[in-house]
Amino acid sequence: MDVLYHQLMDARRALVTFATPAQGEPDTDAVSYWRPFSPGSDDPAAPDADSAARHARHVRIVASAYPVSFLAGEWRETSAAAVRAARSCPYPVVATQGLALSTDDFIATLVTEATVHYLDLTVGLPDAPPPDPAGLAIVRRVLEGLARAPLPADWDDITCALKGTGRLPAGPQDSVRLPLFT
Repeated sequence: MDVLYHQLMDARRALVTFATPAQGEPDTDAVSYWRPFSPGSDDPAAPDADSAARHARHVRIVASAYPVSFLAGEWRETSAAAVRAARSCPYPVVATQGLALSTDDFIATLVTEATVHYLDLTVGLPDAPPPDPAGLAIVRRVLEGLARAPLPADWDDITCALKGTGRLPAGPQDSVRLPLFT
């Protein structure tokens, strides 16, 4: 429920963002957006532990107030509206969370988060369809951008997403400092 509500919040934020032009040029891209969420980040935009805990508590409390079927229905409706808004967004640069991103880079942040959270929701569900390959390719591109190097070629895109975000532990043979963002 928590992840689904978190995704609903992202769909709502997307609707607002696609209707909010930025003033000026982008100051963030699809990779640098995630830097504050890297463990040990000294970025001033990085959420502190108290802020992250408060956010997680908020999500848990609000998500628990919804019946599952209602939450799922609201997410389906809102995310579909966000996709339509993305397709028709007239602004080349949009504003969100105090940042300015090209519309394409903002969409890539949404795809990255949705793909990773899809993995969260389907882990251990053997009959779940695999994540979208295009979404996984965007996740890999973001993670390699954060690592400033290619990730191991022997990692398939799902392993890359899971290890790169700390959902699978890094092994002693992994030469990349993981996770790259959580």
